[in-house]
Amino acid sequence: RGIKSAQLTLHVGAGTFQPVKTDELYLHEMHCEHFLIDSGTIQLLIENLGKIVPVGTTSVRTLESLYWLGVKLIQNPLVEAPVLTLGQWDSYILETNISAKDSLEAILSFMKLRNSDYLRAMTSIMIVPGYEFRITNGMVTNFHQPRSTLLLLISAWTGNRWKDIYSFALKNRFRFLSYGDSSLLLK
Repeated sequence: RGIKSAQLTLHVGAGTFQPVKTDELYLHEMHCEHFLIDSGTIQLLIENLGKIVPVGTTSVRTLESLYWLGVKLIQNPLVEAPVLTLGQWDSYILETNISAKDSLEAILSFMKLRNSDYLRAMTSIMIVPGYEFRITNGMVTNFHQPRSTLLLLISAWTGNRWKDIYSFALKNRFRFLSYGDSSLLLK
């Protein structure tokens, strides 16, 4: 059917599944995840912007992190760090009028200058309601537990519709958590 796929390496830690234990989101400390992505995959993303449907909320976090890492490179092209890093709240602080294409091309330029086919990066991005998705156009994901950062990401994507989606899943005995049933969430 002409659907393209790509892979990336993401080192997911136990922190991904830690519940939010604070009453104020900004007090929750998001763990850091390391990822590796090749230039061919970034080029494929550029060529398919508007049609990107990651599988898994952690893949969504990684792709959205790519956008913000590119923004950081555009704002500071002289970065010398061996590993690019995105902080928990960077996506809410950085300038936002940069296109996804320009951002991803900045990453490719960064890689080319370093003569590297792979980008190694770290992200602590926390996607919560109010977040504006830059690369993701849909997602395939499991059903997540209450108070998890993964459910916050789903809520950021669906708004309050997540409650209806989860009610349907519960009424129909869908399996929850990492090895449970999946859903396709589109705008």
